[in-house]
Amino acid sequence: MDLKRIIRAARGDETADLLLTHARIVNVFSGEIVSGDIAVAGGCIVGFGEYDAKKRIDMGDRFVAPGFIDSHVHIESAMLSITQFARAVLRLGTTTVVADPHEIANVLGVEGIDYMLRSSENQPMNIYFNLPSCVPSTNMETSGATLTAENLLPFLDRRRILGLAEMMNYPGVIHEDPAVLRKIENTLKHRKPVDGHAPGLTGRDLYAYISAGISSDHESITVREAMEKLNAGMHIMIREGTGAKNLNDLIPVINSRTAPRMMWCTDDRHPHDLLEEGHIDSMVRRAIQAGVDPVTAIQMATINPADHFGLGHLGAIGPGRQADMVVFSDITDIHVEQVYHKGLLVVEDGKILPEIDIPEPIPVRPSMNLEIERIDFSVPEEGRHIRVIEIVPHQVITRQSIKEALISEKMAVSDIHRDILKIMVVDRHSGSGNTGKGFVSGFGLKRGALASSVAHDSHNIIVVGTNDGDMKTAVQALITMGGGLAAVCDNRVWVDLSLPIAGLMSFKPIQTINDQLNRLLDAAREFGSTLHDPFMTLSFLALPVIPELKITDKGLVDVTRFKVVSLFVDSSE
Repeated sequence: MDLKRIIRAARGDETADLLLTHARIVNVFSGEIVSGDIAVAGGCIVGFGEYDAKKRIDMGDRFVAPGFIDSHVHIESAMLSITQFARAVLRLGTTTVVADPHEIANVLGVEGIDYMLRSSENQPMNIYFNLPSCVPSTNMETSGATLTAENLLPFLDRRRILGLAEMMNYPGVIHEDPAVLRKIENTLKHRKPVDGHAPGLTGRDLYAYISAGISSDHESITVREAMEKLNAGMHIMIREGTGAKNLNDLIPVINSRTAPRMMWCTDDRHPHDLLEEGHIDSMVRRAIQAGVDPVTAIQMATINPADHFGLGHLGAIGPGRQADMVVFSDITDIHVEQVYHKGLLVVEDGKILPEIDIPEPIPVRPSMNLEIERIDFSVPEEGRHIRVIEIVPHQVITRQSIKEALISEKMAVSDIHRDILKIMVVDRHSGSGNTGKGFVSGFGLKRGALASSVAHDSHNIIVVGTNDGDMKTAVQALITMGGGLAAVCDNRVWVDLSLPIAGLMSFKPIQTINDQLNRLLDAAREFGSTLHDPFMTLSFLALPVIPELKITDKGLVDVTRFKVVSLFVDSSE
């Protein structure tokens, strides 16, 4: 940045690079919409009104707002490389993301964080990161890596590392786990924020959690929960992902008093939702349609996350701010028409401009370390009653129930008539052969099996199915591909999707990935599933930090008690 040139251009002593004329400027400082011209020089906004400029563009009385910011996102969940992710969300008006590379870090450790930093350089948008706080998220699963406070400390001096990402280990915080507290203390010493992850936490436990220096949360699912956290001083990120959708339920929380401490995030969003619904633009649009003041909705997408993360050069249209801007014609129904990044037009009518230089893919080492011969798919009978994971539609939380097992030849098997299906998680990192076995209700499969190497948070292989043969074929397909997703029936792979980047992401464009995902979803529905996205649901059933009952390669996890529990139970439990 040439600071002297920017100052001279602001004074009018040097010619600006660009002047956007006849704009309706969304002023997120004052909450007003004002008509005027916007002058840009050296990638920054330098002033308003008439300026000499090398290039003038008539906005035709269209609205110009700051570029949108996603305050918490796992890029890996889009199954896209960073280059392809940037192309997908930039066209929707997202010019900044605060990403948590938690997923790839659980597979590749420090190497995974380095990969995300390197591959996000020189993209036509701002890609920042918070350090993954919980790798692994618990000791009740086998992860590909363990990241200590000492492993993370060198990253805190990096410019694009903004803080510590979602502290999922809230018991560790509350009960003063030294290893957990060192991560928090190191971050706070660097004057960087610590983001939270505290589903259902309340009362004194919540106060203890916040007292540790944790300043935000994106896990609220009810007005009551969000208000308790907000009243205690937290910044609230309203999430609308593919698997967890909280926007509609939390809209009542937004008003003129609460909005300054609220922002939008997607957390985990699959390609079909990015293509069909959008990104942060879709959340702004839906909030406005639900009655939220348009400028307030835009503030939650711009200045609020910028302030929270200390990004003082972003989030607003004002002198000295980076010239990241979105252009649209109707503020009551926002559809982005143009996107500017550092004063350059990078998107026109939903298309990335061809002159943008996109970095070449960066290779990453293979991550599938297991052999099919070491996996036992059977569940020997140890009683008549079993714990069953109960899916809650559109949420990452689950319920726990006790059901009578279907026994065949002294083995517990899937019961398609009661929608109680076998589910397994297999260690793919160490070659141990560890296999957790359980049963789940809510998939609705009548035949076949579904498998994925995307299984939060350790990303072992997770498979659900109606019979052992199809489940084995599905797991073998993932091993052969080097990670990915598969739908199998009659011992034949119907559809698969290769994810060669750590078993999580692909170098292919979003439309290609989406087409393949749609084929996978079609297959799942043909097999009987009624879920909106059974693969996204499947991926979260391995997450042992979200209540109530989950499954890892070490077995069933009762998250409310934070312990591994038996599959078979006494009927009196």
